[in-house]
Amino acid sequence: MTGEAASQSPRRRKPLRVILWIVFGGVLVILVNVLWPDLDLSDEDRIALIRIEGVILDSKETVAELKKFGESSTVKAIVLRIDSPGGGVVPSQEIHDAVKRVRNKNNKTVVASMGTVAASGGYYIASATDRIMANPGTLTGSIGVIMELANFQGLFKKLGVENVVIKSGRYKDIGSPFRKMTPEDRRILQAVMDDVHRQFIEAVAEGRSLDIAEVRSLADGRIFTGRQAKDLMLVDELGNLDDAIRLAADMVGIEGEPKVVEPGKPFSLRRLIGGHLFGSMPRLGAQPSVRLKYLMAF
Repeated sequence: MTGEAASQSPRRRKPLRVILWIVFGGVLVILVNVLWPDLDLSDEDRIALIRIEGVILDSKETVAELKKFGESSTVKAIVLRIDSPGGGVVPSQEIHDAVKRVRNKNNKTVVASMGTVAASGGYYIASATDRIMANPGTLTGSIGVIMELANFQGLFKKLGVENVVIKSGRYKDIGSPFRKMTPEDRRILQAVMDDVHRQFIEAVAEGRSLDIAEVRSLADGRIFTGRQAKDLMLVDELGNLDDAIRLAADMVGIEGEPKVVEPGKPFSLRRLIGGHLFGSMPRLGAQPSVRLKYLMAF
């Protein structure tokens, strides 16, 4: 009996050991996917897909994605899927410049694919690519700059609240919501707006190989459909995202169905905790009273 029990014990342990190895392997696969979401050991040529969605408030993530794919030897082209009404002037310009660096420094082909809307700052970014493809009904254009300021002086007067400002320069509180804007204030702000608008026009003219005067005639903030934009040479072709991916593959000589890769989100304990605990809470912080935006506004 003792001998039989001893011989059966290893048999019972063997299935348990197999189960433990399976569990260990599963955990290892999960950890690899979480810690290295972009890990790919194959050397197959591929198309990278970067999505720019919503209002453009920050450029850091998109610029980093462009840099990473620009330096990848297996990524032959990049498709920017733009579904954005625009956003801040500076982040739009930083992404625009990053696209130009990837094209010029890394010699990568970049194609813009426009979704529902790719206007203002979204179009600013698209103008830096090799080719622009839009859906016929895409809303695009809106080549202009906007600054929105509120004035609470009348409300404060009714409430009996007085705003006290101590400043060292005449225009230090320009754009303040607590006093009426003077003609000189407006002149200064308009000059700033005109310069930033001119930067937009110059970027589009350069990217689209158009005359500045021609772009200026379209740069009054109006929007166009994708089909109208094509007629105006603001867009190259009409088609959806799959068409844009196929176009990018053809431009770099990838035959057959191209392998498409998207940037994964690297694991971050801070991001994980912050997303669950503070994801629905508004961000607090000082906001400047004067904010320039490449943003389509209705």
